[in-house]
Amino acid sequence: MMSMDQWITVNETAIRLSFFFGIFGLMAAWEVLKPRRVLTVSKLTRWANNLGLVFLNSIVLRLLFPAAAVGVAAFASEQGWGLLNYYSVPFVFAVLITVIAMDFIIYLQHVLVHAVPALWRLHRVHHADRDYDVTTGARFHPIEIVLSMLIKFSTIVVLGAPVIAVIIFEIVLNAMAMFNHANIKLPNQIDIWLRRIVVTPDMHRVHHSVEDDEANSNFGFNLSIWDRLFGTYREQARAGQEAMIFGIHKYTKNKDIVWISGMLTLPFKGKISSYAINRRDWDGEDEKQNPNK
Repeated sequence: MMSMDQWITVNETAIRLSFFFGIFGLMAAWEVLKPRRVLTVSKLTRWANNLGLVFLNSIVLRLLFPAAAVGVAAFASEQGWGLLNYYSVPFVFAVLITVIAMDFIIYLQHVLVHAVPALWRLHRVHHADRDYDVTTGARFHPIEIVLSMLIKFSTIVVLGAPVIAVIIFEIVLNAMAMFNHANIKLPNQIDIWLRRIVVTPDMHRVHHSVEDDEANSNFGFNLSIWDRLFGTYREQARAGQEAMIFGIHKYTKNKDIVWISGMLTLPFKGKISSYAINRRDWDGEDEKQNPNK
């Protein structure tokens, strides 16, 4: 008879797909029934290309990493690798520590891809989307997806993460990415309360603003504590939720980035001139307040 870890490892794909399609269907229906904003690009075109990129990424990951993150967790457990195995942490605490630690690593990784020019070139694919909906949450360049998976593998091995904890984290991460990228509106009081714990659509939407200083805030995907703790939290965009513009300055009118071919070639266009995370002076306000600066 299979152990629970073995059963999860064998059925990992089916489990994740069930949750993915369930959450995706819920968010997509919500967007249709009560959208937060009017989209500027054809939904059919965006969805076909964004989801086409998701399909391509899935194939690349399956070819390169057949075992996936759950398989790495199972192997690490069998070998007794990782801190949680070495110190024999109680199972419930091991699961909790794993989910929180991996979420923190995702936060740090997200800051990193904004701070390092070469990585920002890859991450631009995610930010160049001229609209913001449930499909934006999975729009990443294949190279960034591969690098992200390698970071995840390393984290799992160092932690000695339990298999169940990894599958829980994967499901929660995917669900939250679809939720906080959805074109939906929560009642204000619910949003205020909820974002004390997790990242809400209104909170993360600020991160996709075309304004650089706003895009370099609200890096969290799941728990909101990291942005508050490290000073990257921003409550709202200057233009507000309805009027803010999404994308990257020089690509807001570029039609090529809507198509999967444009997404795949975007990292190789243009020159690396400075760190993406550098703040900008807006409307000359800094000079007005301090003319000697």
